[in-house]
Amino acid sequence: MSQALDYFEPPQRDALGLIKLTANARGLTEIAFVQSQDGEPKPSEVTDRARQQLAEYFDGQRHAFDLPLAPLGTDFQRRVWDALSTIPFGETRNYGEIADQLRCKGGQRAVGNANGKNPLAIVVPCHRVIGSDGSLTGYAGGIGRKQWLLAHEAGEVPFELG
Repeated sequence: MSQALDYFEPPQRDALGLIKLTANARGLTEIAFVQSQDGEPKPSEVTDRARQQLAEYFDGQRHAFDLPLAPLGTDFQRRVWDALSTIPFGETRNYGEIADQLRCKGGQRAVGNANGKNPLAIVVPCHRVIGSDGSLTGYAGGIGRKQWLLAHEAGEVPFELG
């Protein structure tokens, strides 16, 4: 299978934009917020499943994803991304808590750097990581999107916009 490319338009596109889905034979390699399509869609079974599960997430019917993932990253980055995937829907953790979970004493910055390189937005929920003081710290998709996603998971944003 060559590289699959597809796009998902959330019902809340005004707030979030378009979501780009990229996959290879092993699984999803990227889920990213984009302003517009930057290639002709070439969907696959994996991107079709991702579109379906994202639709369920935005409709409030899905709290965890069951998709094959194939992100490119270092061993440490993949360990951080695996740890992010254990943060329950609607909850947050701070960088220190993730470092402690990984038994990486004083590793908050390293965790933050790996978090910032997460190529699988939403599905690997890096938006659920906040500063130790509770502040919304950096998010590759933009702080506004992070705030929206956290509000969505807290039930503070309508699941469907009319």
